[in-house]
Amino acid sequence: MSGPESDEDRVRNTTEVASRSRRSFLARGTALVGGGLVAARAAEPAAAASPAGGPPGVPPWMTTPGAETGAQPYGTPSPFEKTVVKNIPKTLKQYTSASVRTPLQELDGIITPNGLFYERHHGGVPAIDPAQHRLMIHGLVERPLVLTMDDVRRFPSVSQIHFIECSGNPDFKAIRAGRTASDLVGLVSCAEWTGVRLRTVLEEAGLQPGAKWVIAEGADAAALTRSLPIGKCLDDALLVYSQNGERLRPQQGYPLRVLLPGYEGNMSVKWLRRLNVTDAPAYSREETAKYTDLMPDGTARQFTFTMEAKSVITRPSGTQRIGPGFNEITGIAWSGRGTIARVEVSVDDGRSWQAAQLQAPVLDKALTRFRLAWTWNGEPAVIQSRATDETGYVQPLFSELAGARGLNSFYHNNAVIPWRIAESGEVSNGYPKA
Repeated sequence: MSGPESDEDRVRNTTEVASRSRRSFLARGTALVGGGLVAARAAEPAAAASPAGGPPGVPPWMTTPGAETGAQPYGTPSPFEKTVVKNIPKTLKQYTSASVRTPLQELDGIITPNGLFYERHHGGVPAIDPAQHRLMIHGLVERPLVLTMDDVRRFPSVSQIHFIECSGNPDFKAIRAGRTASDLVGLVSCAEWTGVRLRTVLEEAGLQPGAKWVIAEGADAAALTRSLPIGKCLDDALLVYSQNGERLRPQQGYPLRVLLPGYEGNMSVKWLRRLNVTDAPAYSREETAKYTDLMPDGTARQFTFTMEAKSVITRPSGTQRIGPGFNEITGIAWSGRGTIARVEVSVDDGRSWQAAQLQAPVLDKALTRFRLAWTWNGEPAVIQSRATDETGYVQPLFSELAGARGLNSFYHNNAVIPWRIAESGEVSNGYPKA
């Protein structure tokens, strides 16, 4: 009969169990990469070769000193990540009305790097000297103001994390054409924004009775103009000059933009130069000829400010490939109404749903990362996600949206997005073919 287990024995046994568990998981996970693992090993340099099942050899980058510290005054990604770039349409003239998309399927977490943040322009990207830039506040105010950028930065600052999404992300007729998550909903990104509350600046100017709208105008060639309801301006709207800790990029409105958390992206006017306080909206081009939807009965939906609850699985998603066995399903969810309360995932084409895990932090009007552990049996499947926000609003199916608005709608398509997984493991757009 053996005696009591010693501390040394317990440590040894625990280590052996953990090692077996890890080996078992890795063995199951080998199927995830299939031939890709073999190809990757074949591409390794000879110096890194190792016996089958043995430890890795000494790679060449360990045999010589690396680049000098400070060799790049502004850091850049690894050259091995050179394919992770913005999704830029080849057919659009970028100096006119155009957009480029964030590669959602390549990203982790909830913060979008500044260099990959989606763009939407109506007259190209202006090159603005911040020393010459001015912000004018006038109209129904007691004290009209003309502020320099130094003046703006003298106000008390705040930093908040919020998403921005284009309301045409995607339009109703483009859902079957997109191959990747970026193609379908790449016009959404999330960042930490730093600036001053719009309320603070308006209070400095002094609002007069009758002030109900603020007309924001950009300093781009299109002089893009949008009408902002005064209630939103006095709530959580910001005048921002920094993004993810550094000054705004020119493509994001340098040196100053307005940010309306949760509202359609077109209203977060970039290159902001003027705020005209009025008693009525401007009915500008971007809120009449554009950013309105024709309904089946001949009426139009206008001033549909809030971006409704939405989600998308980013891995596995279109053009990716998986293998049988364990796979983590992950994606992002967001709502202009507030926080995400729940994300559900279906792996059987919507017949059943199960709750996904939400990654902390879950923030107001920000992207939320969700995850679900899944074991794929190798048979064809359709996976999809649906989000519910704190108000109880549930992300709808596309058939439900189309039934309510018709197919002439263009904006505010927040429908559930399906991905089809073939027996080969290849992932493609799961919307039924027209």
